[in-house]
Amino acid sequence: MVSDTRLTPSGLFQDHNTRCMSTQPEPPSDIPQPFVLDPEILDFVQIEAMVPMRDGVKLFTIIVVKKGARGPAPILMTRTPYGARKRSLEVGYSSTHLASMMASWEEPYLDAGYIRVHQDVRGKFESEGVYEMMRPVNGPHAQRAVDHVTDTYDTIAWLIVNVPNNNGNVGMIGVSYGGFLSLLPVVGPHPALKATVPINPMVDAWVGDDFYHNGAWRLSELEYYYTQTTTKDNKLSPPYGSYDIYSFYIEAGSAAGAAKRMLGGQALSALDRYAAHPTYDDFWTSNSVDRRLAELIELTVPTLHVHSWFDAEDSYGAVTAYEVLKSKDHLGTLNRLAAGPWTHGQSVRTGDATGAMKWDIETSLWFRRNVLTPFLDEHLWGRAPATPQPRVHTFETGTNEWRMGETWPPVGSQPRPLFLRESAGLSFDRPATQEPTSYDSYVSDPHKPVPYRMRPIPARARHHTGWSEWLLDDQRGFSDRPDVVTWCSAPLTEPLTVAGEVIGQLFASTTGSDVDWIVKLIDLYPDEYPRQPELGGYQFMISGEVLRGRYRAGFEVATPIPPEVVLEYRVRMPHVHHTFRRGHRIMVHVQSTWFPLYDRNPQTFVPDIYHAPAEAYATATQRIYRTAEFASAISLPIVGS
Repeated sequence: MVSDTRLTPSGLFQDHNTRCMSTQPEPPSDIPQPFVLDPEILDFVQIEAMVPMRDGVKLFTIIVVKKGARGPAPILMTRTPYGARKRSLEVGYSSTHLASMMASWEEPYLDAGYIRVHQDVRGKFESEGVYEMMRPVNGPHAQRAVDHVTDTYDTIAWLIVNVPNNNGNVGMIGVSYGGFLSLLPVVGPHPALKATVPINPMVDAWVGDDFYHNGAWRLSELEYYYTQTTTKDNKLSPPYGSYDIYSFYIEAGSAAGAAKRMLGGQALSALDRYAAHPTYDDFWTSNSVDRRLAELIELTVPTLHVHSWFDAEDSYGAVTAYEVLKSKDHLGTLNRLAAGPWTHGQSVRTGDATGAMKWDIETSLWFRRNVLTPFLDEHLWGRAPATPQPRVHTFETGTNEWRMGETWPPVGSQPRPLFLRESAGLSFDRPATQEPTSYDSYVSDPHKPVPYRMRPIPARARHHTGWSEWLLDDQRGFSDRPDVVTWCSAPLTEPLTVAGEVIGQLFASTTGSDVDWIVKLIDLYPDEYPRQPELGGYQFMISGEVLRGRYRAGFEVATPIPPEVVLEYRVRMPHVHHTFRRGHRIMVHVQSTWFPLYDRNPQTFVPDIYHAPAEAYATATQRIYRTAEFASAISLPIVGS
């Protein structure tokens, strides 16, 4: 007999002679719902809580402590928009040991018995509420019923009542956005907040952190807007469609064109909000953390500001916050600074080297053992150090030594101009010539901008891009370009130490009606460097920054530049602590594009560079003057001058 075989709706063939036979019921699933680790096998206790805020919104909070820890113990809290679960128990790898699951720097604090807390900010990951990027502090500058200050206050109030075996003392610590969230509570602290450690915090995102620098739009931050605000859990990365993002941004045209290529017809409210305020207006001043700190009557929370000399994202915030709070520290013991030779957040990673530079010691571990731990122990456990801690610890690159003091910049640091001179030289002697042709010039073409690192430049979202280390890249590949002008000293016969803020003081003209000035201070290594041969001739950038020329007279108003008129431009640059060693040379670069780190100045004045039309982009000739009247220089904070 021929079998009758038919196609069932499931797409399976079934024999007509057997399809009517009775079948057994489905077995129970082999996957239990849900599966949770048996707490008995773990060496820690974990509590997950939805902590209520004053407006009824609940914030997801993870609390962990090692079993057997003796108490009562202090609470150390991190608030984050990047996922409390990811930042706490998913940093390492799955284990029964807490130290293996969390970041390695946390192990000593877990062993010491700290109660560790991570919390999602409102509107992100597992927290309720509305997410507002860099939500400003409530007050006369911004009307918010709740903010990060009130959320922190309410969380601390809940923790000290509901977390068993705590000693009533709470500390905060965080990096970047987490640093911003650790700094803000000093504006209105809960009485139980006894210490805070803002590491590389965002403080003013227009002046020098993250989104703008001295008015220049950080084009590379489009990637951050995309990842941070397209989803609640940051699961998307921008679809560049190009490995080399330099090509992507050139083809896109303006920053608005790049955003459209990423988003299509969709919009991101945070991106649109920040792009709509290209000048330093009330929107930005209301978001400025340093301005809120300046309104404090008195600093009451011991604060350890942690700064990285080579921070590719927040090179402004930590030092600025420290400087603002100097006058608010009436006791003279609460406001402290630590600065190391690190990239963004490297103080809580490994710190024996940064990029190609080796520091002779494990700088991050030294900082945590000798600065961070004593600070936390003193204020959260009540264990005063045997000898009073210096208020300032800074790592001096070049000599590769930690320096201690009571203030920053250190006593004895004085600004001194190093003048740009003829024959591409540098000198502390002011030029005497009145010759009007005493200038150096170059042609800046926005269609062929200077890259900020050697191409190809992969997206930050790609693994192992080295994004955080680009400030330490060898700069010699750029000094050879015709649109970068350079000056160099003779080899130093004695070491020269600089400690403090660097300022580029340019007297310059342009044939365009707008211009960007990028100034780089560089330690030029000898042609041969036996200790580390690959550094022979290395151009090591100590400090570098951009100024959008339209803001030369003030950040509040953009004004066109009169073509071919010599004007003064003051370029504020990041702080340094560095010794140029004997045999090294001091070098300065000046250029007008730094792409796609910053968007291209079209060099034709338009009201809104973010939406600049293609026809606005034009070449321009830039001149840097070096006469007695127009004495361009770089101001160095020299120690012992």
